[in-house]
Amino acid sequence: QVQLVESGGGSVQAGGSLRLSCVVSGLTISSYCMGWFRQAPGKEREGVASIYTGATYYRDEGRFTISQDNAKNTLYLQMESLKPEDTSMYYCAADPRPSRCSIMRDFVYWGQGTQVTVSS
Repeated sequence: QVQLVESGGGSVQAGGSLRLSCVVSGLTISSYCMGWFRQAPGKEREGVASIYTGATYYRDEGRFTISQDNAKNTLYLQMESLKPEDTSMYYCAADPRPSRCSIMRDFVYWGQGTQVTVSS
């Protein structure tokens, strides 16, 4: 059974930082395209960042960094200089198709999400 469990969300002021974690069981993340997505109320879900065999992809460059610890089977998202518009539910996802990483769409496995709220 595949499980993805996010943590690390919370409430921060604009300009602050957070690091999200996603502990994965039931699959080996080094063999999967792994990604972070977010969805704000009333908006479509969007890809934030993805990673596969060291190659990384970002929706917007500069403030977020995706990484993974294969020994811990854990995915991370370091978020810096947070803005109120970053407020969303953030989801961790996995897909066995490397091609999903560049387009950040239609991942197979999903976590339950962790809420990030940025106040001005």
